[in-house]
Amino acid sequence: MLRLSVVQVTIALCLVSISTRHMSAAEVHWPGWLGPERNGWVNSFRPPTRWPERLAQNWQVEVGAGYGSPLVADGLVYQHTRQGEDEVVWCIDLNTGDIKWRKSYATPFKIGGGGERHGKGPKSTPVLADGRLFTLSITGVLHAWDAVSGEQLWRRDYRSRFKTNQPYWGVSTSPLVDGNRVVVHFGTDDVGALVALDVQNGKEVWSHGNDGPSYSSPLLVQLHGVRQIIEWNHRALVGVESASGKQLWEYPFPHEGHNQNMPTPTFHNGRVLLGGENRGIHSLQPQLKSGVWTVKEQWHQRKVALDMSSAVVNGDLLYGFSHYDTGRLFCLDTKTGEVLWQGPPRTGANVAFLSVPGHVVALLSDGRLQIIAARGDRFETVATYRVSESPTWAPPVLLEHGVLVKNNRTVTRLAW
Repeated sequence: MLRLSVVQVTIALCLVSISTRHMSAAEVHWPGWLGPERNGWVNSFRPPTRWPERLAQNWQVEVGAGYGSPLVADGLVYQHTRQGEDEVVWCIDLNTGDIKWRKSYATPFKIGGGGERHGKGPKSTPVLADGRLFTLSITGVLHAWDAVSGEQLWRRDYRSRFKTNQPYWGVSTSPLVDGNRVVVHFGTDDVGALVALDVQNGKEVWSHGNDGPSYSSPLLVQLHGVRQIIEWNHRALVGVESASGKQLWEYPFPHEGHNQNMPTPTFHNGRVLLGGENRGIHSLQPQLKSGVWTVKEQWHQRKVALDMSSAVVNGDLLYGFSHYDTGRLFCLDTKTGEVLWQGPPRTGANVAFLSVPGHVVALLSDGRLQIIAARGDRFETVATYRVSESPTWAPPVLLEHGVLVKNNRTVTRLAW
């Protein structure tokens, strides 16, 4: 496998024809947090036989701050950002970078002490479904937009119910859509509810519990024949029936002091892989016997832990970023919990992962994009690219022949 040194992105025209771009653009579908299955797996991407030495910039649009990932559907890119005291929603042509529409609304916000370096958001990634775009502000206000025209369809603000409607450092959970319901956890650190709203009009369909939200995002899975939402809130990991909001099971795993509940859990082979700051990683198996749900802990390892970064699975291996040793990439066996390898220490503050056949794509928060071999016997970097000179906390989006990268000012399309 070719090994490449860190290279600067060359500002150049892509050599792929315009007609090919238009054909591939419509095929890319990245509708929400970590993709269609919310697991970081990229179905539309096939790794090149030989990774290029440098990337070409197709276009770049200055959109503003925020940690939300770009979304892609029907040849359009959607981005949720902040400019000054406004949050802004963008629709951009994937092929040309032309702005199709832009909507903004005032969202003043004072971030909790210690979180200033992360800015005022937004930190939530929107979700697309059936021609609608749903955005969740740093203050916990949910907007529904027409994805084609940008018209605001409806707005829901739960601050009248929960006084304030965000945890200490602002909302970072990302909404999900299941059928005709958009699901969001509203509330403060101390009290809140997981709520399902009708996608057409924003009316409440069901409300579950009274726990406050965490900084994690929910999953939608099929488990023992039941379609359910797996969510890690401020107090526990819970399984909730998607259609009714009925709680099926829970595993206490509370936010404690500085140990935040932040990463999105990983679901693999009927198990939930849950990692928390300074608390290692657990493998949990929800079980259903004679109509009763229980949760069995398969293993718990303490050698590595997850802070803000969400891990991904490739094969039966989990790839993640431990905050120990000032940041280290790692790989562990999902069956046993054995840590198979760790990368060098002092890697950085955060990594956003995607998973593709034979490789794991890792966007480091310092603007480096690493292509890592998906193997358990050793840590192997196949290629490294410098894709930004400013911080990159938003997960990237892989295209057929390139990648979308959001930093703290711009969204950029780069080509392999």
